Amino acid sequence: MMGVAEFYGRWAALYDRIATAPGVARWRRAAAEAAADSGDTVVEMGCGTGANLPYLAERVGSEGSVVGVDITGPLLDRARERVVALDNVSIVQADATCPPLAEADAVLGTFVCGLFEDAAAVVDDWCDLVGSGGRVALMDATATETFLGRPLNPLFRAFVAAGAPGSTPGDVLRAPFGGFDGPLTRRVEASRTALAARTDDRRYETFAAGFVGLLSGRVR
Repeated sequence: MMGVAEFYGRWAALYDRIATAPGVARWRRAAAEAAADSGDTVVEMGCGTGANLPYLAERVGSEGSVVGVDITGPLLDRARERVVALDNVSIVQADATCPPLAEADAVLGTFVCGLFEDAAAVVDDWCDLVGSGGRVALMDATATETFLGRPLNPLFRAFVAAGAPGSTPGDVLRAPFGGFDGPLTRRVEASRTALAARTDDRRYETFAAGFVGLLSGRVR
């Protein structure tokens, strides 16, 4: 079965087009605002092609710094191109489940918690990294319960199947009629539950007819 890094590396160009699709910028700016303040050191875990990094850099300003972390080299090549003119951004190839920093003021994870076998433990580690008073923000996509969005859930499930390492064309065809997105949903819910248990001053926002949720909070 193809690994996560190999899969996303092979489809780096397509992933980047999806990450920067029209309308997505509003979500990413909201995520940056939820995660960080001026002067912060903020780490984006699973930064991919760096679509969030310019918004984070703008948010923290010249007195702050941004570190983008991802395991996939081809994605990071695109991220480096995206931030080449930003002096307050650095890129590190590393595993988001084993952060390469000893401390930070804030952590942002965007569309990444659904990849972790033990998403709750990973979020706990991120909370430990920022410590009391630090902020953690998670933005992920799951099937929606909104009236307008529910008819699109089968299409969402097919999208999840198409974007999963190791899935087959048959999986994509069957996904709209089954629970292919079940593991994703469980992991995202586990990550949000873990964050809620560790934080105060929480805020939850939704986008895209409820398919995308952004949960943020300040660690106790």
